[in-house]
Amino acid sequence: MTELPYRYDVEVVGLLVSPVHRYDGRPAGVVPPQDGDRVEEVEVRAGHGVVGDRYAGRPAHRDAAVTVLAAESVEALAAELGAGALDPLLARRNVVLRGAEVEALRGAEFSLDCGEGVVVLRGGRPANPCAWLDTVLAPGAHRGMRGRAGVRCAPLGDGVLRLGPAVLASAVPLDPARAGEVHRVLPRPRG
Repeated sequence: MTELPYRYDVEVVGLLVSPVHRYDGRPAGVVPPQDGDRVEEVEVRAGHGVVGDRYAGRPAHRDAAVTVLAAESVEALAAELGAGALDPLLARRNVVLRGAEVEALRGAEFSLDCGEGVVVLRGGRPANPCAWLDTVLAPGAHRGMRGRAGVRCAPLGDGVLRLGPAVLASAVPLDPARAGEVHRVLPRPRG
């Protein structure tokens, strides 16, 4: 494991475990039922993902089995769209944090400690928004969440995450004031 010298007090404001894909097909005018997906705690297993989630244990999602989002991203979007308060869990990410510059964790190891065992993750590719966000959040949300819709992560350690205060340790420095900002991925140079 990489050394994680940077520490931040954060809050886990949302947890989601979805046994099935809720936003299937083309967006419709009705928000699909989300009954039972919102939970107070989740169990994360190394190399597996969030126990009970549809992506857990799937080989194609091994490096992207846990999704993490900054609540501030949805709040910034709401302010930009003039939409009023929006529910960040409708973006369908497993873990929603407050106080963390989540987008800066792409490519970096980090951990979350809620007092139930440290969950170690490696941030990977962006969790790109889907067109359903225009239906479930607000018109313009699909485009507005690009570059700040969260990070897909590989679970490297076992533990339990629960709602409430947590400590995020990171291999890279973070700026919590930038938690809601758009982070663009630069194209790779052609060689």
